[in-house]
Amino acid sequence: MDSGDEQDVPNSQSRKKRYHRHTPRQIQELESLFKVCLHPDEKQRLQLSRDLGLEPRQIKKKIGFLCEQNRKGTVFASLIDSGAWQGQQERADNCLLRAENDKIRCENIAMREALKNVICPSCGGPPPDDDSYFDEQKLRMDNTKLKEELDRVSNLASKYLGRPLTQLPPVQPVSILSLDLSAGGYGDAGISPSLDLDLLCRSSSSAFPFQCPSTVSDLEKPLMVEMATGAMEEVIRLVQTDEPLWVKSSDGRDILQLETYDSMFQRLGRQLKFPDTRIEASRDSALVIMGAMTLIDMFMDASKWVELFPTIVSKARTIEVLAAGMAGSRSGSLLLVMPVLKPFQLNINFQTCYHTDMFNGMQMYEEIQVLSPVVPTREFCFLRYCQQIEPGMWVVADVSVDYPRDNQLALSSRSRRLPSGYLIEEMPNGYTKLTWVEHMEIEDKNPIHILFRDLTNSGMLFGAQRWLAALQRMCERFACLNIAGLPARDIGVAPSPDGKRSMMKLAQRMLSSFCANVGASNGHQWNTISGLNDVGVRVTIHKTTDAGQPDGVVLNAATSMWLPISSEKVFGFFKDERTRSQWDVLSNGNTVQEVAHITNGSHPGNCISLLRGLNSGQNTMLILQECCTDAYGSVVVYSPVDLPAINIVMSGEDPSYIPILPSGFTILPDGRAAAGASSSSNPMVGSSGSLLTVAFQILMSSLPSAKLNLESVMTVNNLIGTTVQQIKSALNCPDI
Repeated sequence: MDSGDEQDVPNSQSRKKRYHRHTPRQIQELESLFKVCLHPDEKQRLQLSRDLGLEPRQIKKKIGFLCEQNRKGTVFASLIDSGAWQGQQERADNCLLRAENDKIRCENIAMREALKNVICPSCGGPPPDDDSYFDEQKLRMDNTKLKEELDRVSNLASKYLGRPLTQLPPVQPVSILSLDLSAGGYGDAGISPSLDLDLLCRSSSSAFPFQCPSTVSDLEKPLMVEMATGAMEEVIRLVQTDEPLWVKSSDGRDILQLETYDSMFQRLGRQLKFPDTRIEASRDSALVIMGAMTLIDMFMDASKWVELFPTIVSKARTIEVLAAGMAGSRSGSLLLVMPVLKPFQLNINFQTCYHTDMFNGMQMYEEIQVLSPVVPTREFCFLRYCQQIEPGMWVVADVSVDYPRDNQLALSSRSRRLPSGYLIEEMPNGYTKLTWVEHMEIEDKNPIHILFRDLTNSGMLFGAQRWLAALQRMCERFACLNIAGLPARDIGVAPSPDGKRSMMKLAQRMLSSFCANVGASNGHQWNTISGLNDVGVRVTIHKTTDAGQPDGVVLNAATSMWLPISSEKVFGFFKDERTRSQWDVLSNGNTVQEVAHITNGSHPGNCISLLRGLNSGQNTMLILQECCTDAYGSVVVYSPVDLPAINIVMSGEDPSYIPILPSGFTILPDGRAAAGASSSSNPMVGSSGSLLTVAFQILMSSLPSAKLNLESVMTVNNLIGTTVQQIKSALNCPDI
């Protein structure tokens, strides 16, 4: 914009024009006038000329120039530059709108506060908060969900109860209202004070591959109660009926007659649906040295169940308590349980006891195994139901239930636990008689390894006989713990009951740790690294951060093989400290001496030993070893422990934080009858050979982020290979 205009020169002789440049004040005043009035009159121009010291003609000419510039769209920079004028107007409008908005908000708040005190003239209550249209839509959505749930439960009922849901008898309201669904329904009143069960490490169910959500709806609970009740009635008949339902085989075992069974217990969907499915059924009875109520309490507690059967159950967890039952008798207990068996098995289990004034239940997960990486695991989902049928007598019934869910609980196999269970009779002098029935429908998705095929087909892997044998051994262990003083065979450094108890607790943790890491659990990814035999050496790694284990990454390595020697003889070879130098590569051929011995069973092979190497140059390191055996298998587990840790144990202090990394052996009969054998009372003696599993655990790295490396693999491969060769040489079967 020009800041000045031409001035007429009085000298007409001069042809040059003089230009007068306006001062900033003059320009500012002229622009201010132009913003207010585009066409000032004569009076306004005269007033402005006097104020600015300009001629009226100059004022008029300057205003004309501004109008011309405005018509061409070139308004002063101060008016149009960056939208200053428009910005000022917008800010003013925004302030007005904001003030109006605040006013409306205050009115809205005041109206809401007033509505809170409004009373409905018809009912005297407050008015509804939500619009009736949205209430109706919400009710319609809830109604649709309930119909879908009812259809799913109807299908479940018709499949497992053999009739449609419409034919079910009506559920009494009293039975449902009496359900106590509190998770803490189990008291300690049923635990016998004469037994110290603190040896049970109650952390077995903590390390789970996934979290188990609550999955039982209110509509399903009555159906599950009826299923569990039907299973209990079937178990009672299976226990009490002999021929023609059960017949004795030539080796003295009870054999279930499937045709008779199908005619006695008719149920829809019982027919086998898959070609690879087979039936396993067994029954046996035994006396155990434990009170009935203490035993029932351990059956109904997932963590105690794992520690009661460390060689069979690798994991167990209560998923949901469905009914709590009566304190002190477990009557009315109802549990939803998921066990995983070794081989792997996932089960849901209800446990219930009879008294109708209280009903009890929970949900649990379990894994059952064979102590070898070769044998696959089985999965079940079952209900466990416990009922007191008369004074001093209880029935615990298990039955599988299909539990489809879009979550991590989906089963990987179609194996099912048909109605199975235990009749528990209280006997004098603290003993209990158990009659155990196992009845399974097994789907073999993968071929069974030839080493374990005969043993699997014999039904001994998960038969009633094996469960009872393991239970008898563990009950004897608890009884030996409470014997005052030391038996004559016990020697060495266990001077007090507290020291004995502490050593047994450490040994129990060592055994549980070994069993949890040697099987084919779903938490282990075993890889074959060599062709030592048909099985090969299999390795896996896992991180350890728990108290009582070395921090870092642990490498597990194991192999299984067949030996033409009875299981009893193989177990005696590993148990004897005098022959240890023949197979223990790490002893460098040095002999060992037993410095402490604790008996924990009636069989002389069930014991805990503390060993010291002679001439080894490591006087500060000892070996803790536990040997346990029964009619259906044996385990020898050991771990090095330094002398300060042993002093802590012997003083009776808590050994929970003493780090141990166990290795060892498992010995099973091969399932083939030896020549002249006619009884199954002791398969360890009657078998023609044995199945040996050798397992080592080594701390690969103390860094939790360490990866499997070739050096560690070669080290453990050579360790197992050398150990196997020395075992074969010592047992005079090098060519096997």
